[in-house]
Amino acid sequence: LSVLRVITRGKYRFFGNGAQYPAGHLTSGVRSVTIPSPLSPFSSQRRALSGVSEPPRGLVQEKMTENAAFSQNKVLTIDTMNPNVKKMEYAVRGPIVQRAMQIEKELREGVKKPFTEVIKANIGDAHAMGQQPITFFRQVLALCSYPELLNDNMFPEDAKSRARRILQACGGNSLGAYSASQGIDCVRQDVARYIERRDGGVPCDPDNVYLTTGASNGIVTMLQLLVCGEGASKTGVMISIPQYPLYSAALAELGAVQVNYYLNEDKCWSMDLSELERSLAEARKHCNPKALCVINPGNPTGQVQSRQCIEDVIRFAAKEHLFLMADEVYQDNVYAEGCQFHSFKKVLFELGPQYSNTVELASFHSTSKCYMGECGFRGGYMEVINMDPEVKAQLTKLVSIRLCAPVPGQALMDLVVNSPQPGEPSYTTFMKERTATLSLLAEKAKLTEEILNTVPGITCNPVQGAMYSFPNISLPQKAIKEAKALGQVPDMFYCMKMLEETGICLVPGSGFGQKDGTYHFRMTILPPTDKLKILLAKVKEFHLRFTQQYS
Repeated sequence: LSVLRVITRGKYRFFGNGAQYPAGHLTSGVRSVTIPSPLSPFSSQRRALSGVSEPPRGLVQEKMTENAAFSQNKVLTIDTMNPNVKKMEYAVRGPIVQRAMQIEKELREGVKKPFTEVIKANIGDAHAMGQQPITFFRQVLALCSYPELLNDNMFPEDAKSRARRILQACGGNSLGAYSASQGIDCVRQDVARYIERRDGGVPCDPDNVYLTTGASNGIVTMLQLLVCGEGASKTGVMISIPQYPLYSAALAELGAVQVNYYLNEDKCWSMDLSELERSLAEARKHCNPKALCVINPGNPTGQVQSRQCIEDVIRFAAKEHLFLMADEVYQDNVYAEGCQFHSFKKVLFELGPQYSNTVELASFHSTSKCYMGECGFRGGYMEVINMDPEVKAQLTKLVSIRLCAPVPGQALMDLVVNSPQPGEPSYTTFMKERTATLSLLAEKAKLTEEILNTVPGITCNPVQGAMYSFPNISLPQKAIKEAKALGQVPDMFYCMKMLEETGICLVPGSGFGQKDGTYHFRMTILPPTDKLKILLAKVKEFHLRFTQQYS
């Protein structure tokens, strides 16, 4: 929503998007209201974006005065709240998504639009986009949730045996009981065995495994441990640009210094050692960089880093004494020919004791992505390597304060790492569903790349992995100028206009970070193929129309 804020002598301006408009005088002391200025030269457009109709001016002033008086008696106000929270931004669920939800409501109420539905391609929520859950996972979860079903012959025996094992590890044989703060012991053991299989026999100690509320919780927990200091000694954390907004938001909340390093778009969003060196040297002038975060496969950029790249990053971290954080939640989502997922832990140990005995590493996985797509269960794990024992004790204390990760999510994580094996009743169906899901995602990744690259002014790198494309869009100078006049970032202006005209909900690249002078959007490849084709056709039509309009 557009926000009016009092500045000097009772005048106010739009604050949400930064554009300023004079609008008469208001009572002194009024802070803000969430309606557009009646006198704004762009008020009709802002009304369209906010979905708010204009009340009478006198009513506005009266209401604002009431709100101001009301807030003066509050302990917690916008001025007294934690300033770091106000700095946080999360583009994936930002203003454009809020507007999309308003439009959906308007459509249900019969408001006429030039489209009949909103197609959300803003977030990697697989099941919401129509991806079907894995049968075996849901069978075991049903059995764990309602153990009476263990007596039902409709469930295969391997599903029942998994459910019994999980329930026996739960307090009172119930998913409703708290678990140990680090997670259910047998699940952590299964995670450790999974990591060993994945990494070709590299040992994994279950005591180094922590079950988390999705990968996000583990990432934020590690950042909490890392961040300290003030001024030039304040902790800096190196994150890729473009980045997943969780990182920038968490660093803002913790008051840490965000240290950007840019992925190389011309080389399919690869990491560049010279860029890491530049970023680190620049950061050391004003903070204390302590950690390097890597997302592989990439979000929002969809790249899969090569083994050589991972080796270079590990050597760089060792040389510069940096803690490594490897976000590997898309490890099964690899589509492009010649690409392969290499875990940071496996490469670390294959480099030998010089690195495997010294480099500190935390790696993260989740039930939310890959072929599972079970976002709502909030299951995940992190493994820590070479962590100082005293710090590890503090980590255990920190997770204990939160009691435990959701136990159904822990159960689901167990099924991901301990899936049906050859000879078990559910194996054939499980492999069929898993393969079909990943194959379809690979087809949609290729389809997205091919169609977007047919559009003049849009350039899309190969979607090598993960669930997103992050194409570069060329915007006419006239459009850039109009966006800035409205106080909007140009790619936000572009994406909002696309939403209003087509019902397509994408996220502007500015929400993830990008090099100055470049513009992008992120879209998921998750919609069903027929809907994805419609979406891509609408994007193409809109871009051509937008370009012509502002040429």
